[in-house]
Amino acid sequence: MISKWRLYLKLLLEKLWVVALLYAMLAVLTTVAARFLGPWLPESLGETLGAGSTEAVLTILASSMLSVVTFSLGIMVSAFSGAAASVSPRAIAVLKTDRTTQRVLATFLGAFVYSLIGIIAIKGGLYSANSRLVLFIVTVVLVLIIVITMLRWINHLTVFGLMTDSIDKVEVATEKALTARIDNPFLGGHGHFLPPPPEAKPITQPKIGYIRYVHMDGLQDTAEEIGAQIYLAALPGSFVHPGKVVAYVLGPEMPKDEQIHDAFSVGDTRSYEQDPRFGITVLSEIAERALSPAVNDPGTAIDVLGRSVRLLALLGNEHGHELRFPRVWVPPLSLTDMFNDIFPAIARDGAATFSVQIRLQKCLLALAQIAPHRFGKLAQAQSEEALGRCKDRLIVSEVAAVASVAAQIADVAQPRVKSPI
Repeated sequence: MISKWRLYLKLLLEKLWVVALLYAMLAVLTTVAARFLGPWLPESLGETLGAGSTEAVLTILASSMLSVVTFSLGIMVSAFSGAAASVSPRAIAVLKTDRTTQRVLATFLGAFVYSLIGIIAIKGGLYSANSRLVLFIVTVVLVLIIVITMLRWINHLTVFGLMTDSIDKVEVATEKALTARIDNPFLGGHGHFLPPPPEAKPITQPKIGYIRYVHMDGLQDTAEEIGAQIYLAALPGSFVHPGKVVAYVLGPEMPKDEQIHDAFSVGDTRSYEQDPRFGITVLSEIAERALSPAVNDPGTAIDVLGRSVRLLALLGNEHGHELRFPRVWVPPLSLTDMFNDIFPAIARDGAATFSVQIRLQKCLLALAQIAPHRFGKLAQAQSEEALGRCKDRLIVSEVAAVASVAAQIADVAQPRVKSPI
């Protein structure tokens, strides 16, 4: 689990302006270092090697980088707008944290700041010939870095913000959250499958919004301090308000409310970080948009169904977990909820499209075959619901084909009784 300050630092480093600022600071340090490194070089070496051309190179670099940064920012904003319109506004969060885009723009901005400061320093007479030589060498290296960065940027622009690229990024973010939850199915605490003890005292959350992160270390420290047990009642992704209980405390004394409140990071929107269901929901939104009459793109919905199988299959087996917060009890991630996040909406909006219905049934069959003990009954329930939605929307032969796959799902979902022989 990530502590509160580390989470804040992680989220801060995902912001474009912070990455660009760090590169700009590096540029400033480089130009300052050139002044102090120059005297260590042999005298007149700078004049011999033509350090006088440094100013001209920096001038060209400064003017070109300003144009490139402006142009790249325009492309980035256009990509965000296009993704919001064609994919889902919830997919913008993962596009904003795209590392390639951040590094490219930060490199261009850093190069501009470096060039600008270098020109000012030269015009101000702060550099000797040897110091300008150091600056010239760094500039040559920087030009090579810019060329490589531009090649990466050109290659990246061929896919950035497109439908497939955006879905890929959502899937990767969801897979990361799912893998983290599989490794820590109860966020490092005890698994709790029943209601909290009746004598436990409820704690509500004064803020209104979505739980983005639960700081388990904070809850553990609070529980140890008062000698209590804390039972979570709301997982990341839950919508909370002053009337919503987020935790129950069982112990001889109650903690201060703010101690529990501070353990929950609440925001206006959901986050991929600790909430794998959010990624599944976003994929469902993408499929719904693709199936709308205005778009009419069943291929994207079929693609999303295939990705959902890959993601849900990760939950096919139960995994052990490390108990790091023994005073905190956490409810499990609901497989039923995750199935409901992805399949019913696609079944509803694609009820009149045979290709979507048959693919949905085959995806449910795949999940039932991957882990009959975990997915069988859930897949059967979703299969029967989807079949009921499309019976009156498809022709007889298509309904028969869909029903045939549904029958296979029902067969796989039936518990097997071992023969006594």
